[in-house]
Amino acid sequence: METLNTARVVRCYIYARISQDRTGAHLGTERQIEDCHALAERLSTPEVKYEVVKVFEDNDLSAYSGKPRKDYLEMLQGLEEGDATVVLAWHTDRLHRSPTELEEYIALSERRSVLTHTVQAGLIDLSTPHGRMTARILGAVARQESEHKGARVARKRQQKAKAGEWGGGIRPFGWGVPTGETRKKIAKKTGEEIVVPVLDMDMAVPEEAAAIQYGTELLLSGGSIQGFARWLKDKGITSTQGNTIRPTDTRLLLLRPRNAGIAVYQGQEIGHGSWEPLITETQFRAVVAVLSDPDRRSARGSKPKWLGSLIYKCGIPGCTEKVKCGRAGNAYKPSYRCITGHGGSRQAEKLDKYISDVIVERLSRPDARDLLEPGPDDVDVAALQVQSDQINQRLKDLASLFGSGAIDMAQFAEGSDAARAQLEGVTKGLARAGKRDPLVSLVGAPDVAKAWEGLELDRKRSVVKSLMDVTILPMGRGRSGDAVFYDSVQIDWKR
Repeated sequence: METLNTARVVRCYIYARISQDRTGAHLGTERQIEDCHALAERLSTPEVKYEVVKVFEDNDLSAYSGKPRKDYLEMLQGLEEGDATVVLAWHTDRLHRSPTELEEYIALSERRSVLTHTVQAGLIDLSTPHGRMTARILGAVARQESEHKGARVARKRQQKAKAGEWGGGIRPFGWGVPTGETRKKIAKKTGEEIVVPVLDMDMAVPEEAAAIQYGTELLLSGGSIQGFARWLKDKGITSTQGNTIRPTDTRLLLLRPRNAGIAVYQGQEIGHGSWEPLITETQFRAVVAVLSDPDRRSARGSKPKWLGSLIYKCGIPGCTEKVKCGRAGNAYKPSYRCITGHGGSRQAEKLDKYISDVIVERLSRPDARDLLEPGPDDVDVAALQVQSDQINQRLKDLASLFGSGAIDMAQFAEGSDAARAQLEGVTKGLARAGKRDPLVSLVGAPDVAKAWEGLELDRKRSVVKSLMDVTILPMGRGRSGDAVFYDSVQIDWKR
């Protein structure tokens, strides 16, 4: 006579996690899951069968980091709903490395009568004081191991940074020349073995280095971040991951101390690196000063496509506005008109051509070099940078004193205003130290007209703003012709 199977079924969950999967092949979690299935078989008896109903796996995710673990949270939800009453894990440190998480798990286990069995540490009965004590001790040991590992990793990174070595990660834009050697690597997404080139992170990539140098000169010549981003896009230059470099990324690109060969650790400059600098430290300090200037306006909306947009002035008596380019009235061709909309319009292409010809003619004269502004040889960049750091620290100290109640609002405001006024002067000095006269690339050129045509629009606009004030005067009713057109354009030289 056949015996009926009357074994009681205990529904089990398996949870597996590995903090760092360097190969992307899930091998660490696979081994944990295999061992947990074997544990379920060992725990089973003729009377009680431990049946695994679901496996939860968080791969390449640290419990210590505090980042949400999708499968872990899903497992807790299932336990709360009574879908299972036993959790199988390779070790308790696969479940938790945070005391807060452990306490939440203990509370759930007490509330829903959940047992935890581990391959390495055995049964952890969280319904008993002894079981809870064991879990807390194991959790504290795991926490200490994580903190110790984190300290070792941080110390190694700091040591490499101080030695001026590359700390790893995504290849920084501007450096990483192939050495000719290769190494094998496991693709994180597919688990496939691929061959990648070994890069010399101290050597500059010519095209990317030239881009950083161009962007720095453009900004210090009066150009914009938006203009540099457009230049990168037009040249087909992408990030080291092959993505389009957006204006926000372009700004961060120019603000990297690495561009000037300066090593950084945890946001603080710690000396000079071993890699090849792309720009001088003076240029870098000037870029930081320009981009951190609170008075600098960020261009928003549509970007100027014409030489004089928002530069040329409206000459109608009493008007102090600039002109912008658009299609005025029934005009077929783009025309300049006051941004208020009143007054007549001027054909943009014709006016820009005239202003360009005037600039080329003026900068082609023998005395053009007299227009160049002298360089700021009297600026001590290092001293100004020290002052800037001291003032910023003073502002932080004032905020701390106000927060603790040591000073009142009036004292805080007075101290902050004084510090910010000093910082403004230092910032202007740093900006002046590295700024480049927009006329430099034109004055003395063998062919000024050709040099002018070779400039990007942003740099041409910088020349106009630096060299002259252009005012569009009223032409009067019934008047037309080239002579009248040119006579109604007033140019006031700034140099």
